[in-house]
Formats: sequence, structure tokens, C-alpha cells
Amino acid sequence: MGRTYFVEEAVAQYLSDLSTKLKPYVTGLLIGQCSPQRDYVIRAVRTPPKEEQKEDSISPSKLASIDEEWITTHASQVSRMLPGGLLVLGVFIIATPELSKDSQNALRKLIFSVEKSLTKRRLWKPAEEEVSDRAALQICSATKKVVCRTYDVQDPKSSAKPADWKYQSALSASWLALDCTVNVNIHIPLLATSLNHDLEKNTKTGLNRWSKQIEDSVFLINGQVKDDDTELLEGQKKLRGNTQSSTQFSDVKVLTQLSQGSSHRSTATVQVCSASINLKGAVKCRAYIHNNKPKVKEAIQALKRDIINTLSDRCEILFEDLIINEGPHRKNFEREYHVLPQRLFVPVAGSSVMLSDYKFGDETAGEIQERFVEMLDQSVQAEDIHIGEEINT
Repeated sequence: MGRTYFVEEAVAQYLSDLSTKLKPYVTGLLIGQCSPQRDYVIRAVRTPPKEEQKEDSISPSKLASIDEEWITTHASQVSRMLPGGLLVLGVFIIATPELSKDSQNALRKLIFSVEKSLTKRRLWKPAEEEVSDRAALQICSATKKVVCRTYDVQDPKSSAKPADWKYQSALSASWLALDCTVNVNIHIPLLATSLNHDLEKNTKTGLNRWSKQIEDSVFLINGQVKDDDTELLEGQKKLRGNTQSSTQFSDVKVLTQLSQGSSHRSTATVQVCSASINLKGAVKCRAYIHNNKPKVKEAIQALKRDIINTLSDRCEILFEDLIINEGPHRKNFEREYHVLPQRLFVPVAGSSVMLSDYKFGDETAGEIQERFVEMLDQSVQAEDIHIGEEINT
């Protein structure tokens, strides 16, 4: 049996609009959530045009001209804007009948390169039972025929399997949200023997150690420890018959272990350090989960990943900003203080899910609005930008 994708109805309209506007082809990403039983697609986002295409307002005419690197970079940028529980779960192509024969090969190539690029950035490992199928959606711009297939990204030799593509109204109108604020205090020593104190590399090593702590933490949902295999909503009143978007929030507390239990044998090494990196602050984390009897295990896994991703993404954004503003070869090893970007949330029309982004203190609402248009093809009102944290994060 192939997989079934339940798709937000607004995605149908979006893809239909793209097929009439852009010829001879357009590529893009599918955003949603995988679960053991079924998969959900809540957004489709076209690949942003490159500068020269904006000027000429035409696409290249052959699929061979698809810019793989541009599409994978877009996928990496988009994945930073997704809260816990959401991921880039596929790629689409809308093409004229003349190009349809080559479309499937192009999609297969893109799916594997996008996944490779996203996996490289992750600090967490996928679970053994995790869904590793990704969607390849092909639409003919003339006949509007939709063909959905999947590829197993864990298997490089994977061949296409047929999948069902079903539209559904108000698909994510009442998904569940888990919210928590994590107080971060990470100390990363820099060894005296290291000649080059590569700030980014050392920070990543420190975050790797910290991410394992988060993986091993205990999560209290609304003040209770719940068994992994129980339903998340067990014992809670469910919101029924509601197609208006409404979010049921669960408040989560994260308890990290102070020390290893007696079963872990500790071996300590003394190393001489000449400097250190400290990451401190309160971090706002959020995950969304489908409302089709989700298990506690799925919800906690989504939130854990958001905690790890949000800190790692912010550090990445900071280092990119430092390179742009100060150049790659910074020689100043005096005490430095940098503020990581703040997290913000933006609603999605007709959905209870909010998308996310990060802003530095000097960035304007206009710059954030531009980024949402470029990356997610979504216009955002300034009053809909919700800042998740205080500036001292």
C-alpha cells in the first residue's frame, strides 16, 4: 500500500494559480507533517525566482536548467521558518506536457538533494520507526492531471511508489500546539591547544552535547508525566465540530537531568582551556501536532526537535550575519557579546498553525514581511507578527 497525503484545500488553489501564471515549468516545496498512519500537507511554496528571472519574468525552457543548489538553499531557509512538527516533506513540479516525461527524474534528483541538505544541518537523529518517504508531486499545466509518488530517502536506490493525494477542507484548523520556554545556560570551553578558535565549529560541538541532554529530558505536559503510547488528548475535552481555526495549547515543562545516574560510569578528563563560549537566555519553543488521535510520543518528539532546532538555527543565523558584517577572518579574541535573534510567529490563514522566523533588534517589520514573501510566498500584515520573546534572549 502506498502512502496517503491529506492536503489542505488552499494548496489546490495555490498550485492551480501557479500553473496558469508560470510557464513552461515551476518547482517548489511541500510543507507538512508525517505520522505513522498518514501524512499531511498544509502548504506548498514555489521556488523564489532568481534576480535575472525577476527581470526577464520568464523561466528557463528546459528541465536540465533546474538549479538544484538554489532549490536546496531555499529548502534550508524554509526549514528554519517551520515550528516543531512541520517539515519539508516533498517537492513539486508543474510543467507543460512536453516536459512531463523528464519531470519525474528531475523530482527524484531534487528530493534526494533537498533531504541531504536538510539532514546535514540537523543535530538530532531520526527515530528508527520514522517515516522516511518523501513526496514527488507532478502536475501537468495543460490537463491539470496530478501524479503523486514517494521515494524512500534512506535508500539511495529507492524507486518511485504510487501515493494518494486527497484534498480536505480545514485540515489544520484545529491542530494541537505544545508550548514551552527553555532556560538555556550552555558553557563551551575552548581548548588552549586549538590554534584557531573557530567560533561556529566549537559552538556546534557544544550544541551537540546539549542536544543529547534535551533528548534525555523529562517532559511534563500540563503538569503531568504521560506514558509515550497514550493519546495526547486522553482525559482532555476535545474541541468538536469546529471548522474555524482554533488552537488547543498544552503547556510543557522540560526537566533536564543534573547528573548521570549511577548506571553511567563517568570518566573525567582535565584539559587546559584558554577561552569559552557561553549561551544564555530563555528560548520560546513550539510544536504542532495533527488532531487524529496523536500519541504523546509524537508530540514530545516534535517539541524536542523544535528546542534543538531553534537554538542551532539562531546560532547559524548569527554566524552568517557576522560573516556578512565583519568578514570570515575575524582575529579579535577579546570578550565579545552577541545577541541571538528573537523568535517571532506569524499565522497561516484558515489554520491553527503559525509559522516562525527570527529577527535581530535592528530589523524592521518591513524586512520580515519581505522575507515571508520571498521564502514562503506569503504576504503578512505587520500587526500579525507576534514576537515570542523579550530582547534579552
